[in-house]
Amino acid sequence: QVQLVESGGGSVQAGGSLRLSCAVSGYRTNNFDMAWFRQAPGKEREGVARILSDGWSSVVDSVKGRFTISKDNAKNTLYLQMNSLQAEDTAMYYCAGSRSGRSWSNLNPWSAQTYDYWGQGTQVTVSS
Repeated sequence: QVQLVESGGGSVQAGGSLRLSCAVSGYRTNNFDMAWFRQAPGKEREGVARILSDGWSSVVDSVKGRFTISKDNAKNTLYLQMNSLQAEDTAMYYCAGSRSGRSWSNLNPWSAQTYDYWGQGTQVTVSS
């Protein structure tokens, strides 16, 4: 029913930019809490950015000032704008979703276990 499809990944040089997209079907983004995760080879999957159904958003400290998460409810699409990319940003990037209305007070929003739906991933490679 619910399907998330990422796109926009690629190979760029350090200092460059990419914009990732996640097309959502089977659910409305205005009723969906969403996040971007990434996983580099041999490393643990980590949360990068998240956005609630009402539009509130946050990013982790390591990408603050460089990455911006946003969405277009009319297009039912989630975005991750990545600027000033660094080699350490190289990873497979995944979008994830959770139905809105959940209480985040006792849930870890940066844990992959929290999210119910996942895309297939898109590779981002940054060359230094």
